[in-house]
Amino acid sequence: MKCCLRSLLLAASTIIVASCAMGPDYERPEVPVPETYQSETIPGASFANLEWWELFDDAVLVAQVETALINNKELAIAMARIEEARASLGFVRADQFPNLNAGAGAARGNVIPGAVVPGSINETFVLAANLSFEVDLWGKLRRSTEAARAELLATVEARNVVTITLISDVASIYLLLLDLDERLEIARRTKVTRQDSLNIIEARFDKGTVPLIDVNQAQIELADAVAELFALERQLGLAKNSLNVLLGRNPGPVSRSQHGVAATLSIPEIPAGLPSELLERRPDVRQAAQQLAAQTARIGVAEALRFPSLSLTGTLGLASNDLSGFLSSSNKVWGISADLLGPVFDAGRNKSRVEAERARTEQLLNNYQLTVLRSFQEVEDALIEIRTFRMEAEAREAQVSAAQSATRLSRARYDGGVTSYLEVLESERSLFRAELLASATRREQVVSIISLYKALGGGWATEEEITEAGSFINAALPPE
Repeated sequence: MKCCLRSLLLAASTIIVASCAMGPDYERPEVPVPETYQSETIPGASFANLEWWELFDDAVLVAQVETALINNKELAIAMARIEEARASLGFVRADQFPNLNAGAGAARGNVIPGAVVPGSINETFVLAANLSFEVDLWGKLRRSTEAARAELLATVEARNVVTITLISDVASIYLLLLDLDERLEIARRTKVTRQDSLNIIEARFDKGTVPLIDVNQAQIELADAVAELFALERQLGLAKNSLNVLLGRNPGPVSRSQHGVAATLSIPEIPAGLPSELLERRPDVRQAAQQLAAQTARIGVAEALRFPSLSLTGTLGLASNDLSGFLSSSNKVWGISADLLGPVFDAGRNKSRVEAERARTEQLLNNYQLTVLRSFQEVEDALIEIRTFRMEAEAREAQVSAAQSATRLSRARYDGGVTSYLEVLESERSLFRAELLASATRREQVVSIISLYKALGGGWATEEEITEAGSFINAALPPE
């Protein structure tokens, strides 16, 4: 019996080695890659290779990013999906190997199989092991394992996408909070100034030196500052709630630095690297490639189902009608069988299955190409934003300086009786809006740099963390 089982396994191994896998082998598609970015960039290593603490000098932001990486629920879901994909790979991969089962049984009775009349009382005792194995003639099982392995790698890349997006969102909302703090301070200061102006105008009106319209105009401007103040407080509360969710905690206060957006980031030029590096750096591109690889392998699975499958079965054990002599060598039972089963007529079902898998592959091919196109677009968009927001911020600062000067001059002119209060109001209104826009533009300038980091697929990671991430991926992949 041992020789028979050995021969069975040897024959199966020979068949496997000689067999071939159906369907196309995956090759990463070639896509057109520009030699350089359209926007001007300085030479040097990619911005994505910089470590995040080289960009931001804000301990509070660093702590919040670290908290989000530990507590964020979307990231925890992505990690759990990796474990699920890893288990699924082990489940699928197990089909490539023999399946050994053992069983024992005992029976006593006078039932005659196939008859309703009683017979003599019989006893049966069985102890046997069954070895079953499907020979992978057409590579169906290997293609299934190949697809599951690619899906695992895709979930790892999906986790990386979530990580990059999470860090970008935390930093962007944190900068929004700093911006709102600054704009709230501008609104509070403007409210106090306009309240003081209203008090002066009302006093002058009581003395009959100014008309009622000046009082009404001052009241309008004060109400505008108060309304803006409440609008900004609303935005601040909503932003805090959003950041708390990213940090994995309930709504509550959020710590932040006091030096404002302007001092958060100081980086004059941003090297973006070469476009050819982008395809290897961005995790969403790598994820799309792995999804395409998995689907390509499923074509081979579908094609293999159109051909016969070969199953080998072996049994070895003991069977006896007498328990006392059960372990005797004369009670040994064994058997070897081979079953070949293939479709003869299925009304085109298997052919349609192959066509469906090929169509799904075409979808994922186009999805990969679209992901690549969007990746280049996002980098170009970020580079444009960095350049234009920098120039816009400079213009906004000049606007604030001019508005401050105009406000002082118009106030002096009004106090001297040279001009109407309308000129004062217009100057103060322009200053208020200019200060709010300058703060918002400074934030947009910083956020555009974060957008470039995200578009380049930057990792905000140390060399140790990169090594640890590589170890994580290797640990997630079972051996071939």
